[in-house]
Amino acid sequence: MKRIILYTMSNCPHCQTAKRYLEEKNIPFRLCNIKTAAGQKEFSKLNLRGVPVLKVGDQILKGFDIKSFNALYK
Repeated sequence: MKRIILYTMSNCPHCQTAKRYLEEKNIPFRLCNIKTAAGQKEFSKLNLRGVPVLKVGDQILKGFDIKSFNALYK
């Protein structure tokens, strides 16, 4: 099973959609808030801007799209 990290910010509606989808499908994931010091440090290593970002195994999905996510997750 691939490890999943969801990079989010508190008041991001797309982040909430991604989080809700993962929870509804009972997909285990780690939430990383990029507004915390640790989250910021971790997110900056990815060299990306904007959330949500999903790290699925070693692949990155910018934004949240169910089809794209499922393709990476399968």
